[in-house]
Amino acid sequence: MLFRPTAAPDLGRLLDCAVDEPVSWAHPERLRSFLADGHYHHDRIWVAEQNGEILARAVWWGFPGAGPLALDCLHTHPSVTDRVALAAELLRHAHDAFGARPAYHVFLPVGWRGNDAVTAAVDWRQEACRRAGLTDELERLRYAWTPDRPLPEASGRLVFREEPDDEAFVAAFAAASAGSLDHHTRQALLVKDAEAQAREDLADYLAMPGDRSWWRLAHTRSGELAGFALPSANASGPVVGYLGVLPEHRGHGYAGDLLAEITRSHAGRGADRVVADTDTGNAPMARAFERAGYELFAVRLVLSANP
Repeated sequence: MLFRPTAAPDLGRLLDCAVDEPVSWAHPERLRSFLADGHYHHDRIWVAEQNGEILARAVWWGFPGAGPLALDCLHTHPSVTDRVALAAELLRHAHDAFGARPAYHVFLPVGWRGNDAVTAAVDWRQEACRRAGLTDELERLRYAWTPDRPLPEASGRLVFREEPDDEAFVAAFAAASAGSLDHHTRQALLVKDAEAQAREDLADYLAMPGDRSWWRLAHTRSGELAGFALPSANASGPVVGYLGVLPEHRGHGYAGDLLAEITRSHAGRGADRVVADTDTGNAPMARAFERAGYELFAVRLVLSANP
């Protein structure tokens, strides 16, 4: 068995790797589009090949010009008898080449555990990921706001200001990380300090297609920094991005004010859909989305390596 990254001449055979299970995957249109714009790259698409036939395929997503950030698709040919073992071996070879183990993001329907076909599609992939070192499991709720729903009103409790200095957002990210309910933040702080994590988060958001000028710091009427709001966008369109409330200002419902500002910001530019995620364990944020008129439409399962 040969495990290797692909090259441009492989495209035709890669497009033939069709997933017929009810799970998210890099379908031909997505593969072509993301290869063209740089979110996929052949050195981030790996295959297991035998006698010239692709028996397994793994596709990683990343920002153009950067390394792999997330596994987008894991596929094995129907003829493979032990798909878990082959997929795990493919992931291990790619991880060794990357020098990292990017998380696997699987997009699933709401209530997916009650669907036998979906759970079967997830189960073997999850076991392959475990064997390859992706042992941490997180579910994130996916919400969307559309213009047919009421636009959240501004409460007037916070004053939102544009801030061109990135260092101000580094400080805000670091301050808001204390006591955060966000799983990613809590895991990161086990191995690095708040400022280092803040700089990594800032770099990630700067790399997104959203305009930096949309970002806002939020102050109370008395002038205290209460939080920050980062409307952004990904390849699919407008997203909430990130919002954070500083610890000393929690308990006042300011997350709803920040979310309203982000939603109004996107709506003012004519967005026809705004998407957001939050961890299943972050109940206050889930309630804020529901109060703001966001509808739960899917689940993102994230399988990652422990810090």
